[in-house]
Amino acid sequence: MNDNLSPKKSLGQNFLKSEEVLRQIVGAADFGDQEKVLEIGPGKGALTEKLLEKAGKVIAIEKDENLVEFLAGKFEEEIKSGKLILVSGDVLEINLKELFDENDFGSYKLIANIPYYITGKILRLFLDIKQKPELMVLLVQKEVAERICAGPGKMNILANVVQYFGETKIVTPVAKENFDPIPKVDSAVIKIVINNRESDFEYDKKLFKLIKIGFSSPRKTLLNNLSSGLQKSKEDVEIILNESEIELLSRAQNLSLKDWKNLLDKM
Repeated sequence: MNDNLSPKKSLGQNFLKSEEVLRQIVGAADFGDQEKVLEIGPGKGALTEKLLEKAGKVIAIEKDENLVEFLAGKFEEEIKSGKLILVSGDVLEINLKELFDENDFGSYKLIANIPYYITGKILRLFLDIKQKPELMVLLVQKEVAERICAGPGKMNILANVVQYFGETKIVTPVAKENFDPIPKVDSAVIKIVINNRESDFEYDKKLFKLIKIGFSSPRKTLLNNLSSGLQKSKEDVEIILNESEIELLSRAQNLSLKDWKNLLDKM
């Protein structure tokens, strides 16, 4: 078994080497020995080892074929016993419903140290599918973590979408020196606890369309963006903003998720 596998820049690989951060990730996921965990990008399996110590069953999806071969050797016994399901492929292309059905993954938690360039795609994928995780613990770029967990005044489209589906918080910052190779920026571990309400596809679609219009020109006021995006007169939009108790000079980043819902209700 070759342990001298070099991280591939083309796949955005940076292997986490801090035992303390690994413990914090597992602690944040807060799972018992009967629970199921989906891990994306196990790398050399440092986090996978800790997940297998505590979880009932783990599915690990790895895109790098060389790492899949390495992991198959490292966790040969766990794979034979069925405790670890090792999947070779790109999580963005895999049929997740089929994977979950085959492995009886009705309820699960998602843990991932994901390349920075696909963070948004991973979030959209797992917030959009019917079988959402109970929670996500993700190691992401610090700047992205701060955007996702932002409050009114610093809100953006991503923060609104993620916070619509769950409660977000930064678990811990992670300095770039904790990775091999060392990336250019620091990271952070975030936790997203998914709410268990029934999704209303049509409502969600309307809400996110409204938010997108509101952020269409960040330097412009919400009044201007909504007027042009909704093709309504400024006078009509002013009435809607007043009824929603939103200041006329507000910008999209100033609104809370509750404000957007109130705004949609007045449309």
